[in-house]
Amino acid sequence: MIVAYEAIDKEGRTQTASVEASDEREAREQLRRKGLFVTRLEASKNSEATRVRERKSDGRDGGKLPLKVLTQVTRQLSMLLRAGSGLVPAISAISKQQKKPAHAALLQGVIDELEDGRSLAEALQMHPRTFNPVYTAIVAAGEASGTLTEMLERLSVIVGKAKAVRKKIVGALAYPAVLIGMCGSIVNVLLFFVVPRFNVMFTQLGVETPTITKWLLWLGATLQSQWLLIIVVLGAVVGGSVVAMMSDAGKQWMADMQLRIPIVGNLRRQLILAQVLRTMGVLVESKVGILETVALARRSTRSLRFQHFFDQIEECVSSGQRMSTAFERSIVAEPALCQAIHTGEDSGQLGGAMIYCADMADEDNEELITVVMRLVEPLILVLMGFVVGAVAMALFIPLFDITSAIR
Repeated sequence: MIVAYEAIDKEGRTQTASVEASDEREAREQLRRKGLFVTRLEASKNSEATRVRERKSDGRDGGKLPLKVLTQVTRQLSMLLRAGSGLVPAISAISKQQKKPAHAALLQGVIDELEDGRSLAEALQMHPRTFNPVYTAIVAAGEASGTLTEMLERLSVIVGKAKAVRKKIVGALAYPAVLIGMCGSIVNVLLFFVVPRFNVMFTQLGVETPTITKWLLWLGATLQSQWLLIIVVLGAVVGGSVVAMMSDAGKQWMADMQLRIPIVGNLRRQLILAQVLRTMGVLVESKVGILETVALARRSTRSLRFQHFFDQIEECVSSGQRMSTAFERSIVAEPALCQAIHTGEDSGQLGGAMIYCADMADEDNEELITVVMRLVEPLILVLMGFVVGAVAMALFIPLFDITSAIR
């Protein structure tokens, strides 16, 4: 049968062609003898080998390693390989350390693929929910150049940086989340317990209440009488929103909207830029071609602004211009980063320059996260004060009118 493939040669270039073989394993062996490391194979859809592989892939990719676990696995694998361990024994040892059976099963699936004769990159590709295209491409480049241990060390840095950024953001959001929860709890107590009692009192006294008080009393009565329906409607809205956001169109919309939010959008742009620069820097240092690097880095974000930025890079490189020209024309990179990348191209150290720029961006992001959180916390406090104050005024203004009438 005819098997289409995509592979990386020893110089880091991507090749796409087809080969005739009896099954996919023979095709891999032919390509491996030619010095190619396969990143993708596609056989005839009606072939038994393809159906078996698809069933195997579907069964083994049912789980996903969290970012924290993936960071630990990558670091441990790099350490064990540098200590002289074989690939299968190293992954087997890491698998035995996993506390959750699903994580151990996923790693065992990688071991099974390796024992079937696949390369590490091919084995990782069978689990795309955990190992994205950039991860597997770096591994494939390391296997092709004989520097797998070094590539895994660089991957551990990339994954570790992503984990550190996520941890910092989650930590920064903890206090605002507590404030929002407190505000919601106070409002619920007022609407469910305090407002109904005031409503009874105002009705018995025949007090003419202002508009804001009428709205508040109506809201409290509605929540008390229709609370089950409201919960069902809110659950449906939240569930529908989650499902919509999980679709490709929803993810695309969210990626674009994040960059349009004042202040937060700038932070999100900086975080994506740091991730893109670090990914491209490692790929370039791994001897992956520029166009292939851009194609892989493109998959790290859905933002249309960054997709246009990648289009500019491809256009400049394809026309013989510098990559730094695309950075200078774009609106996603600061002038200092553009100059550093320009210098890296002049010195032949483009990959190192990009990684250096990513480190600079990470430092700026830490400061920006701190600034954003310092602005968000007072805003939440002001909002809490406004909401609670508005409820209190709506309830006590009629009481003041009653007191004045008695005097």
